[in-house]
Amino acid sequence: MDFNPLNIFQGLGTLLAAEPAVALTRLALIAVGILLFYLGSKEILEPLLMIPMGIGMAAVNAGVLFLAAGKVGTIFIDPLITEPAQLLEVLQIDFLQPIYTFMFSNGLIACLVFMGIGAITDVGYLVAKPFSSMFIAVCAELGTIVVFPIAMLFGLNPGQAASIAMVGGADGPMVLYTSLMLSKDLFVPITIVAYLYLSLTYGGYPFLIKLLVPRRLRAVPMDLSSIPVVKASQKLLFSIVTCTVLCLLFPVAAPLFLSFFVGVAVREAGLRHYVDLISGPVLYGSTFFLGLMLGVLCEASTILNPKILLLFVLGVLALLISGIGGIAGGYVMYFVTRGKYNPVVGIAGVSCVPTTAKVAQKVINETDPYVLVLPYAVGANISGVITTAILAGLYVTIVPLLH
Repeated sequence: MDFNPLNIFQGLGTLLAAEPAVALTRLALIAVGILLFYLGSKEILEPLLMIPMGIGMAAVNAGVLFLAAGKVGTIFIDPLITEPAQLLEVLQIDFLQPIYTFMFSNGLIACLVFMGIGAITDVGYLVAKPFSSMFIAVCAELGTIVVFPIAMLFGLNPGQAASIAMVGGADGPMVLYTSLMLSKDLFVPITIVAYLYLSLTYGGYPFLIKLLVPRRLRAVPMDLSSIPVVKASQKLLFSIVTCTVLCLLFPVAAPLFLSFFVGVAVREAGLRHYVDLISGPVLYGSTFFLGLMLGVLCEASTILNPKILLLFVLGVLALLISGIGGIAGGYVMYFVTRGKYNPVVGIAGVSCVPTTAKVAQKVINETDPYVLVLPYAVGANISGVITTAILAGLYVTIVPLLH
């Protein structure tokens, strides 16, 4: 019997047996996974997502083995399997398949993340300054709106175009949910693109702010004494009314609205045990498995999809345009208030809670450590969650009518 060490070390064996393009892509993705892991560990990118995503991406592209009938694959996840008998078999073999099937592919994990975000979110700043907050948030949806027709010009169908355009809202659960509803064929790559770029808002938006807002305007102080105190009862009323109205107008996005506002409600009702559960194990457990799932979905066969490069370009374009739109909204508020509104707050309208609000305050602190804008930024940030959810509801409702 011939001894072949590559039959023992099958990761190497499948690498050498693969087509050159596949082998090179696997090696590149292993390197990208290690890089994301490093950048997350250094907090250059969002560590909560990048550490599990990076290590998952490296592991799934290294751990390819020979399967039955001369096929190669992994025992992590099979995202494309739909036939019931095959699915039952795979559920007993692929170790992350149960999480993918029962939590990821139906949008449950997105709802759990949204619920956790609600539980750590203080809507008081939005209730205190609703008009300026919502104006900023609407301006920061520019990429979500503009990229839709651009994507269609590049050959994507309306569902695919709407899904990748949602990246401009910088709200991962919204992108995940919209792509599940409108473009299941590209659900996996669109979601991967979305979360890769959402983490880049952490490292990329500071440069955009410094490019578009001069130093003297980054140091504009804001009057915190004008922010009224909002009672818990007012926040509870806001939550139930807003949730009900949004569900009434956009029932297709009702699971997301419910998830976010029930998190807000338990926080404001002082239900400490629920808050501890939802803001702790539920939020961080869901975020961890979301990052890990995204990492192991980054197989070479998925990334070699010819539409992937287009999705990458459109995703970054959507986030760039939304960031520019948010800052433009900040400038409008600066002129309307006659120089009493810091334009940097505009970036917080991009709904990546609480990252973009923290980015705004961090950039301002580098200019003047005594200028505090975080309350205004949080109000715009939370408004961004609502406007992104509304746009998701609009896309999911209207796009099927275009076919």
